[in-house]
Amino acid sequence: MLTSSTDASEIGLAVDLGSGPGFQSIALAELGYSPVLAVDTSEALLSELRSRQGGLSVQTIHTDLSKLGEFTSPTTASVIVCMGDTITHLESKDAVVELLRAAYEALLPRGRFVLSYRDLSTEARGLDRFIPVYGDEGKVMTCFLEFDQADTVLVHDLIHSLAGGKWLFEKSCYRKLRLPVDWLEKSMRDIGMTVQRGQAGRLICLVGQKPEML
Repeated sequence: MLTSSTDASEIGLAVDLGSGPGFQSIALAELGYSPVLAVDTSEALLSELRSRQGGLSVQTIHTDLSKLGEFTSPTTASVIVCMGDTITHLESKDAVVELLRAAYEALLPRGRFVLSYRDLSTEARGLDRFIPVYGDEGKVMTCFLEFDQADTVLVHDLIHSLAGGKWLFEKSCYRKLRLPVDWLEKSMRDIGMTVQRGQAGRLICLVGQKPEML
């Protein structure tokens, strides 16, 4: 998708939507993008990013990704990334379309919008609703999916952590959008992007490119 062989003429402003602690932000800066705007609603994760970025040209922005148009100007971004299921945290499909429009507006000609997410549009049943997420000698995380609505899924995170010789149990839940990949790809094309589709493990990857202006 984005590699060290990226054409130098395409290097410029990059935006990382839902940056978290900055895995993509730092990688983009190391590729030569400058500045890199790292956007997240978690100040704690942005603080972690700032502690790790060193002298890289990364600027943190504490806000929601749906406000993309408020901190970017039209035709200024070389690349915008939205990785790791971030897009499914938007409130509705309409909000997704609005984000795609804002991304298209912010991109330079030939600029790219790169996203990855899990397509949860097909309902999982029975034990398939339990997904192992992480496990080591001190922590086990399991996700349970509840398909109770047509356009969203209720995600339950169940975490067991070993502390002081005892296992502690934490739980939380939140909603994610169910976005069929065909619908999302069509929405990107309808806005004017050319789209390439790929897959990395359970994650669907879509790369939309804004056309060269005539």
